[in-house]
Amino acid sequence: MSFETILYDVDDNILTITLNRPEQLNSFNGKMCFELIEAFDMADADDDVQAIIFTGAGRGFCAGADLSSGAETWEGHSEAMDSDQQRGDGGGEVTRRIYDCLKPVIVAFNGPAVGVGMTMTLSADVRIAAPNIKMGFVFAARGIIPEGCSSYFLPRLVGISKALEWCYSARIFRSEEALGAGLIRSIHEPEDLLPAARKLAKEFTENSSAISNTVLRHMMWRMLGASHPIESHRVDTAGISALGTSPDAAEGITSFLEKRKPNFPGKVSKD
Repeated sequence: MSFETILYDVDDNILTITLNRPEQLNSFNGKMCFELIEAFDMADADDDVQAIIFTGAGRGFCAGADLSSGAETWEGHSEAMDSDQQRGDGGGEVTRRIYDCLKPVIVAFNGPAVGVGMTMTLSADVRIAAPNIKMGFVFAARGIIPEGCSSYFLPRLVGISKALEWCYSARIFRSEEALGAGLIRSIHEPEDLLPAARKLAKEFTENSSAISNTVLRHMMWRMLGASHPIESHRVDTAGISALGTSPDAAEGITSFLEKRKPNFPGKVSKD
């Protein structure tokens, strides 16, 4: 499939999805929303994709929503969202699609990321960034509120106080502050950013069962809302029972005993 607003490139079992409206600092619009969802659908169905890197083209990651319509930007959105509450806002659609993804997801912030450029990344597994990147949850300064399921994800990532500080003030902060708050994992020079993301993706996938990664990804995320450890214990027990007799488990044990790299036969698309 050809895309207009993103690039889709698979190399050595790693998919790189690149926001590709560099002249507009990759600002988010309806076409980009649709194409991102389609890209993650394709990635889930492709067993050659074992991890995903999400980044931007040019000097920005995503400057937020495309505001080229001015004061009429949100005209019609309320009616559209009210008529289809299961879909909701576009940023939330992308955030939820990443949440539902079957593969590990790494965000590489190559440049400024504000508004939806921040919120749609919160359901990724790991975020890294270049130095001194401008970031911000600027919604209150535009007379609206943070979208993209951020009221669920952001406090879980950085705590309620830091989440509210950033959102109340609507101020721009830098990637160094995001690192200190735990929103991003590490900072890398621009030329090292994508190599660092690829190295991390390889660490996630080279010695791990793709099926194990899919199951454990959803265990971890979904248990964030669990009310008691017993819920996790039940999921753990069911997962061990289901996977313990699988071909992947047999290969994992055999390769360990034979002191070699595993070659897991399981396919996420069918197993």
